[in-house]
Amino acid sequence: MRLTALSDYSLRVLMYLGTRPDRLATIQEIAEAYDISENHLMKVVHRLAQHGFVQTVRGRGGGLRLNGPAEKIRLGDVVRAVEEDFRIVECFGTDNVCRITDVCRLKMVLNKALGAFLESLDAWTLADLVAKPKALANALSIDVR
Repeated sequence: MRLTALSDYSLRVLMYLGTRPDRLATIQEIAEAYDISENHLMKVVHRLAQHGFVQTVRGRGGGLRLNGPAEKIRLGDVVRAVEEDFRIVECFGTDNVCRITDVCRLKMVLNKALGAFLESLDAWTLADLVAKPKALANALSIDVR
């Protein structure tokens, strides 16, 4: 299974914000820290805000921050919210034309595997990812004071 860039960038944005929970950050500074497109991050931040993971503050001096403590943000919840398609194989979709669907047990096996994957992510929070904020901040060349 492969997650999309949307999940990857969503988790990176949350990690960035988690290193500085008391300060607002801008999309521009996050994009620069990770060397990724601001346009991509705008879409990511919009999705994260829609699902209540981040809070955006408009206007001069605005930015974004976590919408709650990092301990409350489960990685599985983030991935479920931002991933649009968990169709691992054709038979998971509505456009399935596989000839063996009625007798195949692969769908059951892969569905269990997907469940285990998400359950594993549910065991981790954003706080686990930012447990060493200074090391992460140093890697991203950001000030955490």
